[in-house]
Amino acid sequence: MSKTILISNRLPVTIKKEGDKPVFQESIGGLATGLKSYQQKSGALWIGWSGVAEESLSEKEQQAIDETLQSDYSCVPVTLTKKDIDDYYYGFSNKTIWPLFHYFINKVHYNARTWEAYEEVNTKFFKVADRLMDDRDTVWIHDYQLMLLPQMIRDKYPNAKIGFFLHIPFPSYELFRTLIWREEILRGMLGADLIGFHTYDYVRHFFSTCTRLLGTSRKIHTVKYEDRQIHVGAFPMGIDYNFFTQHITDAPTEESFKKMASEKTILSIDRLDYTKGIPEKIRSFKRLLVKYPQYRGKVRFNLIVAPSREKVASYEELKQQISELVSSVNGMFGTVDWMPIWFYFQSFSQEELISFYRYSDVLLVTPLRDGMNLVAKEYTAARTDLQGMIVISETAGAASELGEGVIVNPNDYAAVAEGIRTALEMPTDEKKARNKMMQERLKRYNVHFWVNTFLGRLEQLTQIKNAAVPVSLDRDQTQLIRAYQRAKKRIIFLDYDGTLVGFARTPELAHPDLKLKQLLRTLSASPKNTVVIASGRDKESLTQWFSDLNLHMVSSHGLWVLHPGQKWKMTMQLNNEWKKAIYPILQMNTDRMPGSFIEVKDYSLAWHYRLCEPEAIDLWLPSIKANLMNMTGSLNLQILQGKKVLEVKDNRISKGSAVPIFMRNQNYDFILGVGDDRTDEDLFAALPADAFSIKVGPDDTRAAYRLKSWQSVRALLTQMAETEKNADPQIESAQSHL
Repeated sequence: MSKTILISNRLPVTIKKEGDKPVFQESIGGLATGLKSYQQKSGALWIGWSGVAEESLSEKEQQAIDETLQSDYSCVPVTLTKKDIDDYYYGFSNKTIWPLFHYFINKVHYNARTWEAYEEVNTKFFKVADRLMDDRDTVWIHDYQLMLLPQMIRDKYPNAKIGFFLHIPFPSYELFRTLIWREEILRGMLGADLIGFHTYDYVRHFFSTCTRLLGTSRKIHTVKYEDRQIHVGAFPMGIDYNFFTQHITDAPTEESFKKMASEKTILSIDRLDYTKGIPEKIRSFKRLLVKYPQYRGKVRFNLIVAPSREKVASYEELKQQISELVSSVNGMFGTVDWMPIWFYFQSFSQEELISFYRYSDVLLVTPLRDGMNLVAKEYTAARTDLQGMIVISETAGAASELGEGVIVNPNDYAAVAEGIRTALEMPTDEKKARNKMMQERLKRYNVHFWVNTFLGRLEQLTQIKNAAVPVSLDRDQTQLIRAYQRAKKRIIFLDYDGTLVGFARTPELAHPDLKLKQLLRTLSASPKNTVVIASGRDKESLTQWFSDLNLHMVSSHGLWVLHPGQKWKMTMQLNNEWKKAIYPILQMNTDRMPGSFIEVKDYSLAWHYRLCEPEAIDLWLPSIKANLMNMTGSLNLQILQGKKVLEVKDNRISKGSAVPIFMRNQNYDFILGVGDDRTDEDLFAALPADAFSIKVGPDDTRAAYRLKSWQSVRALLTQMAETEKNADPQIESAQSHL
């Protein structure tokens, strides 16, 4: 029976050693709270670090903790050493990923040692999951500490349902590309079936980054990567709305709050972090007191900062800066009877925070960058009297759902000061109307809705995936290899670009490497094999690259055919008069699209745009295609949409039209056709029903099978070549002399 496994850096249970005894305490963070009820109802397992370093526990203690976590909390711990924590968590996660993803590029540290630790710890998480998993399970992985884990699980469990959610912002391409290990991170995330972010801005940045760095294509809400389609969406995380509206607190601070009734109260609650804009809040409050002296003695600012990452030097410096700014404002404006800022450098219980919420007139939520910020939602929900008002940064993820609040630029102290004044002076009826709309939204889109929506979408996507054809050959090629071994007469059709080699920046750079030529030499040396390179390339390039091999070749999408020891022959007679009309159109678009260029072939024109800005292509490509279609409608021409290329050619030519030349009067008992592009669909259509037709990549196809990449094609051909070597020692001997 399939099961659900939740994986995050920390378990929802924190363990602390008090003397020799471990103490278990349930966490109250947003993720732990949000998934707690789901875990209890579903019986899901939760994998994560317990919070205690391996060296701090004896083997007996570790075993006892493991048993308690599993039996009482359905949790399975990952064991981390102090070095793991220093290098993986405090190092790569919080000195590289955290500042970069929050746009603090000046604070990013690059260190090969911490990157290796990040890889190693992700592997540790995988090994724990591997002990528990089977191929039918659902896995939901959380946050930036585990971005390599989805692909690790995918490699071993290709049919598992894998979701990944990033709880922090995903940065723009311009920032992300500065990351040294950028492609490894992206590929790790793309192991998931469903990737979730808090806002569509982050989704847009992710799409753009994948396109630019990995050359992926996008279709509506999906990234097409290798042989898979990964859905990417915005799933704003909610709160347990009923908890904050129905919870009756008897916190010991209740009486002290009642004594504040004569003062207007501004509240700020943050973890100690440079992304939260805490110094900027203090300066904005100071600006309020300077510009509007009537608030002096009338307004109290409760500044709560929870200790965090105290091992990181920059955080200690930030704490010192905050303390100095608070002292400066209090010294400048404070009196015997009034202190402007009350600074609490401590953590409060959830009950105490609810008391703060209910007795604060304004919540100041002005991070410089924040993935979501659930405090803003908690405050809005807790104000059941509809009399509070949030002042929220436009760069906080929650701002997209709390648009009725006062939205400000956190870097503009004057604007934040004005926002505070607006919130303080807002008429009662207006506050009620705004809060009512926000509360209705938060009530509908609560944390349970978030969990159910994400997991429901994951289930839906994987049902579609499991019902789809063609069959992937990446894990099991037994049937094909056995058919190859049994066959006495074989024909193999191979596309070139994207099938035997990866795409290069320009076509001339994608020449065959030595390993590929050795592989093709082995296959074509077998007397049983007819190997055909069927490409859109010009015949001159194919001749230059492969004339020394015993290969058959098809160039220009079927226009030219070459058999070993013979000359190129045209499959039909054509003329090039149409080029005079089409070339100027392509040239005009080349001039206005930096990075594009025209490849002139014998009887076709190819307009390449691989190096162009993706947004510019998205904008202009439809009109370019429409213009070309208007010109070609009466000229018997076809516009082929390839991988980052538009090719105009005679519509009578196709790779499929060349197939009968090789199949006529032959009795092949093994037929293989492999290609990655739209042009190869004509080849697949022309092959017999019992052929092994293989599509490379994720696009829709009529092929019967699929491989994820050109590397997978090479691996398959290598297996076939090994069969030839084992069957014919002379081939192996010839190969060794290359």
